[in-house]
Amino acid sequence: MSASDEFLGLLNAEDRAELERIGHRRQADRPDVLLARGDEADRVLVLEAGRVKVTVPTASGTDAVLTFRGPGALLGEQALVDRRPRSADVVAIEPVELLVVAASTFRSYLASHPDVALAMLAMLSNRLRASDRRLAEFAAADTLGRVAARLVELCDTHGDAVEGGGVRITLPITQEDLAGWTGSSLESTAKALRQLRSLGWITTGRRALEVHDLAALRQRAP
Repeated sequence: MSASDEFLGLLNAEDRAELERIGHRRQADRPDVLLARGDEADRVLVLEAGRVKVTVPTASGTDAVLTFRGPGALLGEQALVDRRPRSADVVAIEPVELLVVAASTFRSYLASHPDVALAMLAMLSNRLRASDRRLAEFAAADTLGRVAARLVELCDTHGDAVEGGGVRITLPITQEDLAGWTGSSLESTAKALRQLRSLGWITTGRRALEVHDLAALRQRAP
């Protein structure tokens, strides 16, 4: 999801200014937990700068990565809507700047700004569609295909063009994060990355990844 599709990108200047007035700003850094699974829905966060990951623990003791979010994202809205405890952790993966709004204040803001409420519904619809696409991928693709699909998504959402036609992924993602995001074991994810490196489609380093043949990755993805 691009920044223009995220919550802040869907607001007009007046509604955004009012949101900034009712919230307060804070900063955090990797690996701070910004919202914790099981906590009460007492606030929402709006990500103004930096990126986070959304995770849930698995029975094996690892974390499944549900998604990554960047500037403009609204965080904690699901628990706000259904008034149930938070279902996932939100963790900073780099320095972030946040706008924090109390839950009761945000509900009043939505009630008095119907266009904002519609914008939030549009954002939630976009997220649900993306989740449905990933579920279909998981059902149809092997680990290599799922890894290829996630790398394509990273190029589209967190990629910078480099000389020679490649794309450098700017998100500081680890192999553990990629494994959790693709629903694969760390071993099978590492094997998939080795295959892609041997084909010359990517190169990797510590929290660094560059794609050299995006077209080939798109073709291999489900």
